[in-house]
Amino acid sequence: MISILAISLALTLAVEVPVAFCWGLRRRDLLLCVLVNLLTNPAVVLLHTLFPAVWLTAALEAAAVGAEGFYYSRFGADIRRPWALALAANLLSYSAGVLLNLLF
Repeated sequence: MISILAISLALTLAVEVPVAFCWGLRRRDLLLCVLVNLLTNPAVVLLHTLFPAVWLTAALEAAAVGAEGFYYSRFGADIRRPWALALAANLLSYSAGVLLNLLF
């Protein structure tokens, strides 16, 4: 279980931090990106692993987008379109995870 959480978090950070960087986040806002993913990813992965239902996965991912969008808009120093960033980054990292699961 720990390895699943660690691999998922590493993949999420490997995808979402570069997306945030390309989005224009720097210094404090980039650190915020890491912190919100440390908050949301383990909870989503743990619940998905314990209760693997498609509807629950969709709800968990939506909740992660909501939480990240909230934190970006509330605590971001200079993040343009924080909700769009949260959605785009999560779509890309979720898609990367699905693709890797299909390949391996």
